[in-house]
Amino acid sequence: MSTTGADATAVDVVLVDDHHLFRTGVKASLDAGVRVVGEADDVESAVRVVHELQPPVVLLDVHLPGGDGGGGAEVIRRCTDLQGTTRFLALSVSDAAEDVVAVIRSGARGYVTKAIDGGELSDAVRRVAGGDAVFSPRLAGFVLDAFGAAAGDVATGDDELDRLSAREREVMRLIARGYTYREVASELFISVKTVETHVSAVLRKLQLSSRHELTRWAAARRLL
Repeated sequence: MSTTGADATAVDVVLVDDHHLFRTGVKASLDAGVRVVGEADDVESAVRVVHELQPPVVLLDVHLPGGDGGGGAEVIRRCTDLQGTTRFLALSVSDAAEDVVAVIRSGARGYVTKAIDGGELSDAVRRVAGGDAVFSPRLAGFVLDAFGAAAGDVATGDDELDRLSAREREVMRLIARGYTYREVASELFISVKTVETHVSAVLRKLQLSSRHELTRWAAARRLL
């Protein structure tokens, strides 16, 4: 376990990865707004440390030794009693669909790859702590496919969702997953200004006031 200097506004994180050098690198790259308060290198130690510290966020690899062989997904399942306290963000070199879907089905709030830089990772941790779902842009499609939420669906059976146009649904799903406006613009080949216009329309039609409320709204309908 490791601790850093006091910062009352920092988000406390437990870092789980079986490579010591990688954990050292992550700690060095995180900004002052994220504080690593504990570490673990396998399933059993992760479950133990997470229950002991109950941090707002656990940053964990999907492939971990120990336990019953379930890796990061097993850690999440064995910590379901902390669901109201702790959120999990997967950080992995793998971008395989089966890895992404496994940890999301187990309860992770996001999945980013190890190609992410320190600033982006720090921001992702804060967003997950705040209730957002965060994904590396190219991975969100796996989640959409796995949960039957194809962006082109027309007949939804949901009166609120039916208020949105097809493009507004695409924007809504990406924003709810934690994409930035710039990432949405890049993904959908539209301008940032157009994204802002669609987000305003989505929030107005759904009578929501923020992207945090939008994430909760989408999660309740299994759109994440």
